Formats: sequence, structure tokens, C-alpha cells
Amino acid sequence: MAHNSEEEKKEDYLFKIVLIGDSAVGKSNLLARFARDEFYPNSKSTIGVEFQTQKININGKEVKAQIWDTAGQERFRAVTSAYYRGAVGALLVYDISRRLTFDNIDRWLNELQTHSDMNVVIILVGNKSDLKDAREVTTAEGKALAEAKGLFFIETSALDSSNVTSAFQTVVREIYNILSRKVIQSQELQKKDSGRLANGKSVVLQADEGNEDTVADTKKGGCCSS
Repeated sequence: MAHNSEEEKKEDYLFKIVLIGDSAVGKSNLLARFARDEFYPNSKSTIGVEFQTQKININGKEVKAQIWDTAGQERFRAVTSAYYRGAVGALLVYDISRRLTFDNIDRWLNELQTHSDMNVVIILVGNKSDLKDAREVTTAEGKALAEAKGLFFIETSALDSSNVTSAFQTVVREIYNILSRKVIQSQELQKKDSGRLANGKSVVLQADEGNEDTVADTKKGGCCSS
């Protein structure tokens, strides 16, 4: 039949999310653990473009997260602009047992902001939290940096799967929330325009002063501008 249930009309959302950070911080294993519940203790650097698409249910809507892995490009400091293009979310990963990977966060943030073409929801991820005895970066330091830069923060372990799903879900949920707010604002503006054109019909509108500023601020600020 041409028209079926409302279920078939349910909108799908596809969000591109990128994994960035120094080589060997565990980006590929985070993705493998999240997408397939797998872990490769002796995995080599990723070669070739790789991404996984995962479905996540948020507020009854099916959201598809297309998660991209750096394909080993970061070893040569040559992650391409095409990798970032269209990304609306990012997991910026460091290894809690290697301070250098934490010190390089600023460089990755600058690169992300240079190449991405919109405000990106970013979560700072301190991976390998299972390596307690080898820790070189404290949880407090990670939190402080995230707060200073306006990022979400979480510590994960791809090895024991701690917080891995939460890291990805936090990003996807925030992207969805931002999109929902923009849709609502857009609908309010359309109602306002419809009210102007209504032929003698009474249209009740909320006070709409500053609507345009609100939309601009949302686009400008994203979720996490510092």
C-alpha cells in the first residue's frame, strides 16, 4: 500500500563523528569495543579509511552515528581535511599513561577547529583508565582541561569496556539535542511568518523579540563553546 503507519515516516538522523588524537592512544579499540564489543590487544595502526555505523535510540528516535577512524594518518601529522568534513561530533582521545598524548590535545583541537566546517560537539577522552599504576595524567587534570576548553570529559578503558558506550552516547545525544533546539526555533520562526500572512485568522504567537539573535547564538555557540 502507498501509505502505511507513521512508523515508516519516522525521520532518520545520520551524524558523522570523528576519532582524533595521537597514534596508539586506543582510538581503533574504542571504536571496536563500541561497535562490535571487540578488543585487539596487539592491534597495529589503522591503515585505510575506516568507519562504522551504529544505531542509537534517543527519545524514541533512531539516530545513526557514522564513526570515522583516522586510518593511521595521524602518525604522519597529515589527517586530511576530507576526514573532518561534515563532522558534527568528535572524540578527542589521549592515553592517561602517556603525558605527551595529553600535551598534544591543543594541537588536535586547533586542527579540528581549522578543518571542520561547523561547531562540533567534542568530548575529551582519557583512555586506558585500566592502567592505574602507569597513570601519568590525573583525572583532575583531564577535567580541568575540558572545562577550560568547553568540552565534555570522560575516562574510558577499551580493554575492560568502562565508559566506552557512554563516551559515544554523550556526543550523539548532545548533537541530537542541539538539532532539536534548532528545529523548534525554525518552526517558531515559520509560525511567525505564517501569522503575518494569515488572512484575517487569529494566530496566537509567543513574544518573538530576539528570536533571530537566539538562532544566531545557537549556530555560533554550538553546545560547548568556551
